[in-house]
Amino acid sequence: MSLPSRIYPVVDRAEWVDRLGGAGARLIQLRIKDLEGAELLAEIRTARACAARHGVCLVLNDYWQLALDEGIDFIHLGQEDLDEADLPAIRAGGLRLGVSTHSTGELDRALSVGPDYVALGPVWPTKLKQMPWGPQGVERLSEWKRLVGSVPLVAIGGITLGRAASCIAAGADCVSAVSDFIGQPDPEGQVRAWLAATADGAVFQNGSIT
Repeated sequence: MSLPSRIYPVVDRAEWVDRLGGAGARLIQLRIKDLEGAELLAEIRTARACAARHGVCLVLNDYWQLALDEGIDFIHLGQEDLDEADLPAIRAGGLRLGVSTHSTGELDRALSVGPDYVALGPVWPTKLKQMPWGPQGVERLSEWKRLVGSVPLVAIGGITLGRAASCIAAGADCVSAVSDFIGQPDPEGQVRAWLAATADGAVFQNGSIT
């Protein structure tokens, strides 16, 4: 298994799929928590169209039934989402699946459903939401990668441009962030900088890219 990119922006609106996809991001998660009904559906459909235009692999957070209905082929589920999701229907529909993990117990559960990637976080402290888990640290990424083997490992939580390469060096296959993309004054330039920082030719030394 593999992912189409080493960088993985998480966004809350379709316009970001358009902007970041146009700048070169090829794996983007749409995570919407403040819309429902027709507004939610319209936003998902717009994001799907933007993703198709730019060749982006769009990952929809949580709404697995809408992903099936709307032809979005990748979803991300948290541990709580796994309690309610119809996993046989998800697999029968051909959906690819990413799962959040924060502990070895959660990792065991995630691996039991045959995920297409596993996310570990928070690697560093994050202010985006309250987390019952402390920062995992980059060393945990190395441990997780040994445990997941060929399953792609996504690092998330408090990751910035300056920290991205250290996650790759520790064993992550992909690095994800929210505010370090959409919260920057030049989000498109930030995508290009992240792509350069995580490229195969980039070398991580003493906390910086050389």
